[in-house]
Amino acid sequence: MPDPRVGLEYFPFGDAIEPALLSEAGLPIRWQLSADWHPVDATVNSIGPPISCKLFPLNYLRSDFPGLATWHGDCFRISAARTSKLDWHQPMGKKLTALLFLMLTFGTTRLLALGNDEPVEFQQNGNQIDVLIATRPFATYYFDPAVAKPYLFPLRSAKGTVITRSFPMLNDVAGEVRDEPHQRAMYFAHGSINGFDFWGEAAFPKWSNHSSRTFGRTVFRKIDQMTGGPDSGTLSVTFHLVKPDGTTIAEETQTYIFRGEENSRTIDCEFTIHASEGPVEIGDTKEGTFAIRLVKALDSPPGHMVNSAGATGEKEIWGKRADWVDYYGNVSGEDVGIAIFDHPDNFRHPTYWHARAYGLLAANPFGVREFTRDRHQDGAYTIPAGGSLILHYRVLIHHGDYREAQVADAYKKYAAEK
Repeated sequence: MPDPRVGLEYFPFGDAIEPALLSEAGLPIRWQLSADWHPVDATVNSIGPPISCKLFPLNYLRSDFPGLATWHGDCFRISAARTSKLDWHQPMGKKLTALLFLMLTFGTTRLLALGNDEPVEFQQNGNQIDVLIATRPFATYYFDPAVAKPYLFPLRSAKGTVITRSFPMLNDVAGEVRDEPHQRAMYFAHGSINGFDFWGEAAFPKWSNHSSRTFGRTVFRKIDQMTGGPDSGTLSVTFHLVKPDGTTIAEETQTYIFRGEENSRTIDCEFTIHASEGPVEIGDTKEGTFAIRLVKALDSPPGHMVNSAGATGEKEIWGKRADWVDYYGNVSGEDVGIAIFDHPDNFRHPTYWHARAYGLLAANPFGVREFTRDRHQDGAYTIPAGGSLILHYRVLIHHGDYREAQVADAYKKYAAEK
């Protein structure tokens, strides 16, 4: 039978397990299982009332044990239940190994799973790729050549609440503001690359103050990687930045790593512009660069916007530099928020923010003259021929407001990841 080990002490299954090493609440209990699978029972005695959970593979899931555990490859996930036994169900008839990291939380005496990342999978259908987290829809990545640029739509919270605007992808959502149609749900684009506008779209010329002859297009070339996994999924796609006459200016690669936990979703984003056809000048304009257009309920007001310095509202955040900006509010009955983190290794960190009260959240390190309103400034940057510019961001979708979600601490952890 499996042999659990708690800290450095050994307790055979079937006996009462006293986690004697847990002198303080919150210290981790580590179990290692490595044996042929057999149904066994164990009682967990801990600080406070007895607690337990049910654990079993998803492919053996029965309706009388709804949703208490999932099975993904050689990983287990558990949820707590206030019963008297830790029950192991269903003989497997094969060798398996699993590491469970359990935490005992004092006071609530709940058994929590540590390292509780959820599985990510991709499903491609033509020019779009669905992103599923824990088998549930999270977002879809669109790269239709009929549209000027790729984008993710919609973004959902861990509870499934849609937090991005649907227009112009959908035109029948009641109450949505139908302005700035080039501001899609989540995208990477800039308003001046070698003088061409990749932020605006030729399909909506009235929203841009220039000739239709200066709109660029981000054109799909290939999928470099599309790999799901038990705790994350990676999608990497290469595009050409193309002028109206079809001439390629540069190559761009967009890479996303998707992760999910019980109350959050994260997307690690890497954007690489490679000067494959000669020097590339990224101009000084506020129209850029990594952007999310949010659902109306997250406009400020009724929602709220805050940055890493504690500033609130568009007046204090737009055009200012900060490590992160977070929007939060109540969407369809859920208290939810979303933040963009600027990585400390990024060009011109901390970045400037093109963040509007109407729900546009964008990190833009190039629009210095417009943001500072100082005509002596120039935020343009030239990538030399053959060179590349790489930018990293993290999107965090969280339950609750930014304090409840500990966004500042989450940023510190992100910044420490080199």
